[in-house]
Amino acid sequence: MPHTESTREAFSHEAFVYGAGEEFLAGVLPFLREGLEAGEPMLVVLGAPKNDLLRTELGRDAGRVGFADMGEVGANPARIIPVWRRFVDARSASGGPIRGIGEPIFAARSSAELVECQQHEALLDQAFAGTCSFRLLCPYDAALGPDVLEEAHRSHPFVYSVAGRDPSTGWDAAGAVPRPFQTPLPEPAAVPDELGFTDGQLQELRRFSARHAIDAGLDAEQTADVVLAVNEVATNSLRHGGRRGTLRVWREGPTLVCEIRDTGTIADPLVGRRQPNPHQPGGFGLWLVNHLCDLVQVRTGPAGSVVRMHVKPRCAFNGRVSGPVRSPS
Repeated sequence: MPHTESTREAFSHEAFVYGAGEEFLAGVLPFLREGLEAGEPMLVVLGAPKNDLLRTELGRDAGRVGFADMGEVGANPARIIPVWRRFVDARSASGGPIRGIGEPIFAARSSAELVECQQHEALLDQAFAGTCSFRLLCPYDAALGPDVLEEAHRSHPFVYSVAGRDPSTGWDAAGAVPRPFQTPLPEPAAVPDELGFTDGQLQELRRFSARHAIDAGLDAEQTADVVLAVNEVATNSLRHGGRRGTLRVWREGPTLVCEIRDTGTIADPLVGRRQPNPHQPGGFGLWLVNHLCDLVQVRTGPAGSVVRMHVKPRCAFNGRVSGPVRSPS
């Protein structure tokens, strides 16, 4: 069981696999109560129903635990690490242990979101290595299936169930982080509309993306977000990606997808997941894009880099499909 583990490394990243019935509570409640008894600051980032369930079970002690809705802050999985970063930084000055519970992967995730959640999980060890005594428990519903649970073993050095601690059969500290960052993205089912660009063509690129956003049923605010996001990524291509690139645009159901490819490479797997220093130039591009779009997929390798941006219509007007509420920046 997770709560019996006394590991106090700088960062302890643990997966808890639960089944039906009371197994979820049997795993997470002792973890929280142990933290309460020790007076440790705690943050729980789960879906709203599970947050409510834990508040009820904890009773008056729930006020000593922070809660955030994964459906909001983690709608784009690239926004989750900054939430943990703020939590850790706000409490690291005391030097004492802290702990959290986060469940980024759940049944309602799309296939593209699932892959990005798995990338997020693989990046956590790099994001928090050596920061402080931070213990993070990640619940996994066994109903998600063997493929998802196999990935959990790859991204967590510790894996538990109600029966006890299981060996993490696939975790490799040296190789786990970059693998998802390099996994190729699937080709679109529809034929994309394509526009190559180089210096002096950003205005044309903005008009091109705005037209597609309007055609996809995005409102004025979202259209402006798409134009700004495309502009930011294209500007990075012109500065760091061989001074040229290609924009492809297509639809996946109600979702507008804009993708920019160039010949540059991205060295930092945590790009766009660290809040930029306002006193230093640069570093804002992909951070901003992650807060403008519902999902952002970044891939890089010897052949170049790809940034794929997904935006769903928010309003259900004229038969359009309403997308989820996006978390604030």
